[in-house]
Amino acid sequence: MATRIIQPAARTPSRQRAPTWRQALDERIEDQWELVREAGADRREHLSSNATYVLADAVQFLAELPPNSIHAVVTDPPYGVIEYEQKDHQKLRSGRGGVWRIPPSFDGAKRSPLPRFTVLSEEELTRLHSFFSAIAYGIHRALVPGGHAFIAANPLLSTMTFHAFQSAGLEKRGEVIRLLTTLRGGDRPKGAEKEFSDVSMMARSGWEPWGIFRKPMIGTAATNLKAWGTGGLRRISADEPFRDVIPCSPTRGREREIAPHPSLKPQRFMRQLVRAALPLGVGIIYDPFAGSGSTLAAADAIGYRAIGTDRDVEYFGIATRAFPALSKLAIVQ
Repeated sequence: MATRIIQPAARTPSRQRAPTWRQALDERIEDQWELVREAGADRREHLSSNATYVLADAVQFLAELPPNSIHAVVTDPPYGVIEYEQKDHQKLRSGRGGVWRIPPSFDGAKRSPLPRFTVLSEEELTRLHSFFSAIAYGIHRALVPGGHAFIAANPLLSTMTFHAFQSAGLEKRGEVIRLLTTLRGGDRPKGAEKEFSDVSMMARSGWEPWGIFRKPMIGTAATNLKAWGTGGLRRISADEPFRDVIPCSPTRGREREIAPHPSLKPQRFMRQLVRAALPLGVGIIYDPFAGSGSTLAAADAIGYRAIGTDRDVEYFGIATRAFPALSKLAIVQ
């Protein structure tokens, strides 16, 4: 009797497995990154595969970004706006002051120039609120639902600045307080220091407020996290949440040599903010006032994607040169 040979059945294509929510999120962010880093027609430098700097006005660039295309904003804006206008900024660069106060050396150390926000007029304060309102509305449009914005401010002006962001529809979620030792304030009356030796004209500043804002989520926190990758803040570890008080001294030494910007924020601080801004560790960070590129360098150092803008060509050049060294800078927490 002949042996019957059983042929293997022809294989039918298996049903393609649907991507998980995380795979779908990662693919969408990849597509968004390609669109965002090429948005607009302004001059730009791709500083790395994860960082792009655009020489552009922030309000204009925000209008050119696709809606729901940015996952977080981390920025140190011009607190009073006027200090970075051309006439006063030119005085700063020539060492002659204007709204900037060029302080004397202290114990042999050269102190950084400080803008005097107590001199702002009513008209300048109104202009300040209008400026931040335009920025806030642009950020609200560009952020994905649940996206956070960390906005640096000065204690004298933070109320007005933060109100503009709340008026634009962003939810205030608290403030990060950066504790630092400074020489701002605490001075005796000018020209009458001896006569009024027990008087300070204002308190010596020892903190810097960073407002935390969030675009309203869609659905529950879990739903929003799966759909957009946003809604919360990334924890420091499984046992420790991100905290709203961070001690961090002013930028000094090697870091300031790398990026000589009057308002340079230290990488030790910026990397903590940037890391917290993306709860799942994925997404795109935007810095509307990129200056020396410290936010972009912080994002690159921890493996995040980031894009920044600034309209000052000198700072654009500083950031382009400083980025490689800043992003690779070893820091001690």
